[in-house]
Amino acid sequence: MNRVDCLKDPHLGIYQEVIQTDLLRKIVIFKDLSQKSLSIIEKRIQTLELKKGEQIISEAEVAKGVYFVHSGAVKLTKQDENGNEIIVCVKQEGDVFAEASLFTKRTEFYPATATMLQDGKIFFLDKLELERDLFNHPELSMQMISYMSDALREMTSQLRDVALLDVYAKTVKSLERLGNKFNNDLNRWDIEIPLTIQEFATVVGTTRESVSRVFSKLKKDGIIDMKSRKIIIRDWCTLCTLLDREY
Repeated sequence: MNRVDCLKDPHLGIYQEVIQTDLLRKIVIFKDLSQKSLSIIEKRIQTLELKKGEQIISEAEVAKGVYFVHSGAVKLTKQDENGNEIIVCVKQEGDVFAEASLFTKRTEFYPATATMLQDGKIFFLDKLELERDLFNHPELSMQMISYMSDALREMTSQLRDVALLDVYAKTVKSLERLGNKFNNDLNRWDIEIPLTIQEFATVVGTTRESVSRVFSKLKKDGIIDMKSRKIIIRDWCTLCTLLDREY
């Protein structure tokens, strides 16, 4: 049923609008906005229903807008000089990506390729329209600034870990970081991370063989498992105390 059909019945139309704005509140920068502000943004949102493996944007493509993860997960990747894929970060439900293209005077390109890690729903907002919304709605601007600040802090922490920690510590830290992202139900058992060992190794910044050695130890201790191209954290509490005990 489309919007025109809904508006034939005013009560149904209101119901549909409430449902849509509730969906938008799952996005971090929209969750605290007023109903009025959300209603304005809702009219401009484009919704993409995508399958695992589908590409959303490609590196060096002219940036047309900003994307929001409503459900599923997205990996952002770059290629090294040999054409190998490196995962820069993973975006989960509520996250924003391609926001770096905002408020630039020159033609901006997407800095990374975005690909679905799981089936899901992605929202898209045109760059110019979102910039106008940010100018006109201070509450939205503050949410975006806060989100970008948190993302920068996380990236700085990740770069520090890559530069200073050994492979074991980097692997455990990365498992903690991704476990927090995918632990939607605040569960302590069986947290699924939809990455292969090879993909996870690019997140850590090391080789597949090095990660495999650490994983073998963690699997032997009952902390993680591998199944159907996924990493499963079996014992979250123990994982989070490993570095306290061993470092």
